[in-house]
Amino acid sequence: MSRIYDFASKVVRRIYEKRINAPAILDAATEFPNSTKFIADWQSIREEAFAVRLNRAPRFHDLMPEQTEISASDGLDWRMFILKAYDVAVPENLARMPVLSRLLFECPEVKSAAISFLAPGKHIPIHRGPFRGIMRFHLGLDIPRQADGSPATVMVINDQEKRISDGEGMLWDDTFPHAVTNYANQARVALLLDVWRPRMPLDMEILSRLIVRGVQAGMRYRGVSFAA
Repeated sequence: MSRIYDFASKVVRRIYEKRINAPAILDAATEFPNSTKFIADWQSIREEAFAVRLNRAPRFHDLMPEQTEISASDGLDWRMFILKAYDVAVPENLARMPVLSRLLFECPEVKSAAISFLAPGKHIPIHRGPFRGIMRFHLGLDIPRQADGSPATVMVINDQEKRISDGEGMLWDDTFPHAVTNYANQARVALLLDVWRPRMPLDMEILSRLIVRGVQAGMRYRGVSFAA
């Protein structure tokens, strides 16, 4: 199954790369103006995230077995508290984070939302997303720091080293090669959003909607549950 997933990802990615020319790091003010709403409420979102006991949320590869290669590569936890996935809401989880739930309702361009918990020392090896129809937004909620005060979690996106701090957001294209390492002795907590890319060519808009529907159908067929 993983080989089929990898092959399909490569085919889809090549189609998008030919039709959508975009940099790895994107301008949130232009591409995702509503990002300011999430940034403004980051402390409330953090309080809600702490209340849900993230160290008991499902591991990413338990939710999506096709992600085992990157999620379970070193035996350390990458846990996800998912509130919506490709427009499929998780009512039980949304009810536990009312501030974030309100923001997601106000921002329909956000197709998926999750709180990401990276264990101390966790490394996510280099990989690529398949789907340029969406963009990835990270918002730091509890980012550990190194002795020099710099953020201890490092993202390498298309050979560029990126770090965000508490309350800082970053919009980027996850179809570029990327990896993450938490060098701290405490967990890293961040909000991850998948955001619909605006102003796509019509054929890519149609293909993107078909992909989302296909993912939704696949989740229903597998009986996937994201409740934590």
